[in-house]
Amino acid sequence: MSQSPTAEVIATPGASKGPAIILTGDRPTGPLHLGHYVGSLRNRVAYQHEYQQFIMLADAQALTDNMDDTNKVHRNVVEVALDYLAVGIDPTKSTILIQSQIPELAELTFYYLNMVTVARLERNPTVKTEIALRGFERDIPAGFLTYPASQAADISAFKASIVPVGEDQIPMIEQTNEIVRRFNRIANRDILVECKALVPEIGRLPGTDGKAKMSKSLGNTINLGASAAEITAAVKKVYTDPLHLRVEDPGHLEGNVAFIYLDAFDPEKDKLEEMKAHYVRGGLGDSIVKKRLEVVLQEMLAPIRARREELAQDRGYIMQMLKEGTMRAREVAAKTADEVKAALGLSYF
Repeated sequence: MSQSPTAEVIATPGASKGPAIILTGDRPTGPLHLGHYVGSLRNRVAYQHEYQQFIMLADAQALTDNMDDTNKVHRNVVEVALDYLAVGIDPTKSTILIQSQIPELAELTFYYLNMVTVARLERNPTVKTEIALRGFERDIPAGFLTYPASQAADISAFKASIVPVGEDQIPMIEQTNEIVRRFNRIANRDILVECKALVPEIGRLPGTDGKAKMSKSLGNTINLGASAAEITAAVKKVYTDPLHLRVEDPGHLEGNVAFIYLDAFDPEKDKLEEMKAHYVRGGLGDSIVKKRLEVVLQEMLAPIRARREELAQDRGYIMQMLKEGTMRAREVAAKTADEVKAALGLSYF
């Protein structure tokens, strides 16, 4: 992967010197799935023991392409929070916050929009790709187009120096740093902090159907809260090798979703390597591979599901946890906003 001068890519948070602040999060548009678990959730569980971590439920950002169904965003705030806690994110170690409840983030976005041009926003590769995927053409919601400025506000408000993202999101980090540098030049001192992209080793899982991305909208996910029966049904449909027509035929690993999932989740790596070799030379049926995959996923997801179901019985606790985390986060964001306003000459009283 080529590295840009504006977004340094690091393999682990430990590559940074000194204490680091991490900002990460999700758009609450549906329950989280295995793709989220591999790409971010299990890393967050590890990071929270060593770094100061803010985890954002980006409900305001989710509205940029969900204004026709705002209830979807509202109801999934709690659902995603349940997924966070179920996988082991500890609200006493990680600050979980709701984006829309911190008005300073919107205020910072407003200021940052004066530091970026429409042409620059339109050139952002991530934004261009997302616009094409959604079929907006020129009917682009302004909030969607200006998302890079909003993300810059989210990151800089907490002075995060590390932002875990997929490789496709690196242009967003680059643009954040452009805004940060321009503001610091205007302020004539370093008030805001530049950040680095943290790209996980396994950044994205393909969908169960073999499509490039596991996505709620494509219906090719296995949710973290899936029942045992739902896991069984999903595994049966998992894409393998279409050329592997007979058991004795040599099989292929490339693009084989069953083995991609096993690589991600099977704890018995030596046995998995033996299974791969057997499959490649022939004599191993897809049904055996899928049987192993189901065992692995059932064992991994059962405790997550049980914990989630337990937590869901007390939604009042979930809301109180979110309120407390958001209040703590707002104190941090408000301090940054005050510094930004002072530097812009907007502190009058």
